[in-house]
Amino acid sequence: MKNKMKRSHIIPFILLCLGAFTMIVPFAWMLSTALKEAKLVYQIPPQWIPSPIDWKNFTEIWSSSNLLIGFRNSIFITVVVIVCSTITSSMAAFAFAKMDFPGKGLYFIALLSTMMVPGVVLLIPQFMMYTKFSWIDTFFPLIVPAALGNVSMIFFLRQYMTGLSSELIDAAKMDGCSYPRIYAQIFMPLSGPAIAANTILLFMNTWNDYLGPALFTNSKNLQTVQVAISTLNSYYAEQTDVPVVMAASLVAILPVLFLFITCQKYFTESFAMTGIKG
Repeated sequence: MKNKMKRSHIIPFILLCLGAFTMIVPFAWMLSTALKEAKLVYQIPPQWIPSPIDWKNFTEIWSSSNLLIGFRNSIFITVVVIVCSTITSSMAAFAFAKMDFPGKGLYFIALLSTMMVPGVVLLIPQFMMYTKFSWIDTFFPLIVPAALGNVSMIFFLRQYMTGLSSELIDAAKMDGCSYPRIYAQIFMPLSGPAIAANTILLFMNTWNDYLGPALFTNSKNLQTVQVAISTLNSYYAEQTDVPVVMAASLVAILPVLFLFITCQKYFTESFAMTGIKG
């Protein structure tokens, strides 16, 4: 029986390895290209291990581009969005999961229905509204809407908190705890794995956002890392200096990669708990 079960795992394992291979190869090629001289990029057959290794591409991206300012701005925006959105989204999730109020189901369905609206449709109304608010060429369009709550995060945390015992609320009420205290001292700590998983997703979405910063900011000192790389790419593409662009892209990926490797264990735990109750 065990041999049959092991054999049944072979095909899924092979398919997963093939999927992982398709994900790793582009990253490996980007690393290889970032360490090459420009004249070796289009060499046939391609050279996977650069010879010689050219490290000047990683020094050039800091001196010849706006990448350092882009990193500073992206870190600031991402940290503010993650902190504020985690608080607001988890509070909304707690309310939908454990509190009773009139129209709760209707409000939740209306909230989820907003996920079906393509973000591109809202760009023109948003731009007009931000213009009236004098928010264009500031960080407000990039921070305020995201900080007020994330629908996907609310849904995910609501599902997770629904799986937590409601007896915790009754016990806390007997000790004189109010709902804000129950949320802050009981359900927030218990929802740690789900919050960590959503923090990674929110970090990726905010850090990799290009369209918002490109539309709502104009000044060089307000550029995010993705806009800085785009500017770098438009310049070096004409110079056919692809390794510099690859080096900048590789450096921009490192924070996301580090965060995912550090917190990947929370994905399995949070998704397993989310499916306990509907």
